[in-house]
Amino acid sequence: MTNERQQSGDSPRFRITEIRVKLTDDPRNKLKAYCSVTIDHAFVVRDLKIIDGNKGPFVAMPSRKLADHCPRCHHKNHLRAAYCNQCGTGLDPDRAPRDARGRSQLHADLAHPINSATRIEMHKAIVQAYAQEFEAAQRDGDQYKPKSFDDLDALSDMVDDDYIEELERRQEERDRRRRTPDGRSDGLASGAAE
Repeated sequence: MTNERQQSGDSPRFRITEIRVKLTDDPRNKLKAYCSVTIDHAFVVRDLKIIDGNKGPFVAMPSRKLADHCPRCHHKNHLRAAYCNQCGTGLDPDRAPRDARGRSQLHADLAHPINSATRIEMHKAIVQAYAQEFEAAQRDGDQYKPKSFDDLDALSDMVDDDYIEELERRQEERDRRRRTPDGRSDGLASGAAE
């Protein structure tokens, strides 16, 4: 699925070049699917969630759980934890920051659109891809085969071998410097000893 639009002003064009949707197994679950979005055939954002909300499907961005530190031992704990995982000290249940509506903020987005127009465009494209995948699953029944996310990890054939060789050369040079006693490269260390 491809979706293209020119943003206002001098902003660069934002193109969703692929959306992969993987439906969840339990139809009673509010979480209906996971998806990945490819931008300009170059950048993939994974673990977006499609959730059945009160007003229809809702797209949740990939996020991480927020944590804080125990006041006693300074061990990191999730904000929902009632006790420290390290020392067992009781933790304040109301320590999570609150949003404008007074709800506890327990997660932080890892990736998300930075303006409303892009958020709306992504939401429409993802919900449309979800609807198509859902229809395909309904239509195909037992023969339905979900899309795979595995091949997104494969290196592209377009990898610049010269760039990779340069990175490897730099890493070897750093490793060589770490092995010498004075921290200098081998040539400088042997020249200084003479």
